Amino acid sequence: VQLQASGGGLVEAGGSLTLSCAASGLTFSSYVMGWFRRAPGKEREFVAHINWSGDSTLYSGSVKGRFTISRDNANNTAYLQMNSLKPEDTAVYYCAASRIRATASRSIDYWGRGTLVTVSS
Repeated sequence: VQLQASGGGLVEAGGSLTLSCAASGLTFSSYVMGWFRRAPGKEREFVAHINWSGDSTLYSGSVKGRFTISRDNANNTAYLQMNSLKPEDTAVYYCAASRIRATASRSIDYWGRGTLVTVSS
């Protein structure tokens, strides 16, 4: 199983980025897809997830209203649209796949390698 995250980079505060997660080696539509992040000096935290069919989502309080998670089951890809970025959003973002609607790292079945997002003030 491979989860390849991409789309990270450097952006100014208030800007936008879209992360992509291309999955292979698994039955994509059977997994909840999520994003976690690890900021410098902090533990990895849940950001968002989307259910198997894409009609139900959950966001952390810190990103709700600014980030949008989506998925394309035909192309085995999940996305995270990030708007109104803040310096505190700076982190390595990890794509995650789980059989259940997980918000805890211990419940994740597969992890991507991560992509760095840096938001300058």
